[in-house]
Amino acid sequence: MRFTITGRNIEVTAGLREAVEDKLGKLDRFFAPATEATVRLSVQKDIQKIEVTIPVKGHIIRAEESSNDMYVSIDLVEEILERQLKKYKNKLIDKKLNAPSFSTAFLEYESAVDDDVEIVKTKKFAVKPMDPEEACVQMELLGHSFYVFLNGDTDEVNVVYKRKGGTYGLIEPELL
Repeated sequence: MRFTITGRNIEVTAGLREAVEDKLGKLDRFFAPATEATVRLSVQKDIQKIEVTIPVKGHIIRAEESSNDMYVSIDLVEEILERQLKKYKNKLIDKKLNAPSFSTAFLEYESAVDDDVEIVKTKKFAVKPMDPEEACVQMELLGHSFYVFLNGDTDEVNVVYKRKGGTYGLIEPELL
């Protein structure tokens, strides 16, 4: 596995780089050698945060963790990623289409974890065209953390969501 490590409000020292590569290197057993992992370290006030994104064919495996110590955050994010991989193994490797992205040992690993996803409620609603700002207002009025709407400018279904810190995000579909 290859790593691209960047820092935001923090210098990526040799020690931090080594800690990330050692800890996340344990995930090598799950992935093919050509897999690229993007790691972003950031510091905001007393919060040390790590975000890891691993794109594999058709899926994105992502985890983030924060603590008051970057090395603790690195340990925690590795545990989260490993748990995700074990839990969703059968979903990620769909009929061997994504098999080249994963190691042979991971493909042969038998998961004891129940990875069934159970949908307990389905909701239908009418969508009217609106701009993202109007969708944010609707989301706030409903008291939700996200809102699905039809973007009047693009005629595509979009999602606005409330981010940590009180800002908003917009998710737009992109065909691969």
